[in-house]
This record gives sequence, structure tokens and C-alpha cells, in this order.
Amino acid sequence: MPSVYDEAGGDAGLRRLAAAWHERVLADEVVSHAFSHGFHPDHTERLAAYWAEALGGPPRYSRDYGDETTVVRMHSGNGPHEEMDRRAIACFDQALTDAGFTGPVRRTLYDYFAWATTTTMARYPGSADDVPEGLPIPRWPRTS
Repeated sequence: MPSVYDEAGGDAGLRRLAAAWHERVLADEVVSHAFSHGFHPDHTERLAAYWAEALGGPPRYSRDYGDETTVVRMHSGNGPHEEMDRRAIACFDQALTDAGFTGPVRRTLYDYFAWATTTTMARYPGSADDVPEGLPIPRWPRTS
């Protein structure tokens, strides 16, 4: 049974999606604020690797970059930001179109991103120091 990673086109499909999302958020007046301090030059590749692992692909993010604690800490300590989250999700929805995703895999990817944005990435608004050590990257189940 193929994973969401497989249904999304593997590494190539998720890199295409990460590039489309990154382009959308940098153009958004609210969401781009999250990148105003700068970002890693390999942000798109790292993001695609993280999504790949979360969606049933190889554990490249964990092997090369860090665990869930690393990711959640990057998104923590900025207070609540519901409007930014809503707009990031809207950018993701547009990026799905830009990257050519349709059908059930599109819905699955959207549901995953909306869940991750509003739960795991928003769980520690007070301080990145609140994020526990050793969190594993959550795996999103195949739903189509």
C-alpha cells in the first residue's frame, strides 16, 4: 500500500510543493514576517525532507537535520498567531494548486499541513524552552 509520500510523488513532488509554498509565504504580507529574520539557504530542501519523513518517506530529516524538538522550537516562543497560521494554510492550499496536486492526495496533504500548523507547531507559544527534548517526528497516516 503506497504511503502519502509515494502518492505525493516522493522527494520530487514534495520539493516541488515546498518550493511553491515557500514562494507563496514570502509574498504574503503576514506570513512573510516569520522569515523576516532570514532563513536557511536550504530551507526548501529541509522542509521537503521533513514533510517526506512525516508522510511515510525516508527518515532523512531526522538523520541530517534534527528531530521534532528541533522543528517545534523553531516555531515556538512567538506568542499565539492564529491569523498567521490561517494565512500559512491558505498559502499551502494555493501551493498545492501551483505544484499540480489534485484528488485525494491533495486533501490528505492539506489536512496534514493544517493539523501540523495548528497543533504541533503552535503548542508552545510562550517559549521555545518549553519544548521537550527528543520529540519524534509525527507520522501522518495514509487516508486515501
